[in-house]
Amino acid sequence: MAQLKTWHLLAGTHLAAGIVGWSLAPRELLETEVEHSGFFTTDTRRVLSAAVESLRAENRLLVYSYKGVAAVSVERDGFLFLDGRQDLIVPAQVGYYVDMSDLDQDDVSFDARAAVVTVSMPPLTMGDVAFEPEGARTINGGLITFDQSEVDALSKLNYATARRAFLKQAQGEALVQVAKRQARDNVRRQIGMALRVGGRADVRVVATFRP
Repeated sequence: MAQLKTWHLLAGTHLAAGIVGWSLAPRELLETEVEHSGFFTTDTRRVLSAAVESLRAENRLLVYSYKGVAAVSVERDGFLFLDGRQDLIVPAQVGYYVDMSDLDQDDVSFDARAAVVTVSMPPLTMGDVAFEPEGARTINGGLITFDQSEVDALSKLNYATARRAFLKQAQGEALVQVAKRQARDNVRRQIGMALRVGGRADVRVVATFRP
C-alpha cells in the first residue's frame, strides 16, 4: 500500500511539473511550427523569388530561332547598253529573345486561394539577321561580264536588301506568335519545375507578355 501511494505521488508530481513546464514554454516556437499553412505560403513565395532570380540570370533568353531563305535582286543602269543585274538567294537565321534581366519580383504574382502564379514577361525582341553566305547562290547578268568591283558593289546592295526582306519575313504574325508561345512555355516550364521541387506541384503557372 505504501508503495502504491508513492507511485501516485510521483505521477502527480511529474504531471504537475509537465503542466508548469508547458505554461512556461515559449509559445512563439510552438505557434510557428503548428501554423503550417502560413509557413507553407512563405515557402512558396521564397521558391518563386528564387525562380525569378534564376530567370533574370538568363539575361537575353533565346526563345525561338527562325531559319529561312531570302531571294532578292538588284539592278544597276550602266553606260549605254551596259545595264547589270544580280540575283541573290541566301539562307539566313534570326533569333527571338526576351530580356529576362528586365523581369522584376513585381512582375510575378501568387494567388494562394486559386493556387495560380501569374508572370508578366518583358516584350519579345528580335536579334540581327545571320546570313549563311557559304550556302548562297549569286547570279550575275548583263551584256558584258562585270568586273569584280561591280560584282562586289551589287552584292553589297543585295545583302542589304536581303536583310530587310528576311526581317519582314521574321516579323510575320504567324512566326511572332510561335515565338511568343515558345517564350511562355519556357517560363511556365522553368517556374513550374521550381514549384514542383519546392513541393507545390498543385500550383498552375500563367505566363503573359506585358501590355
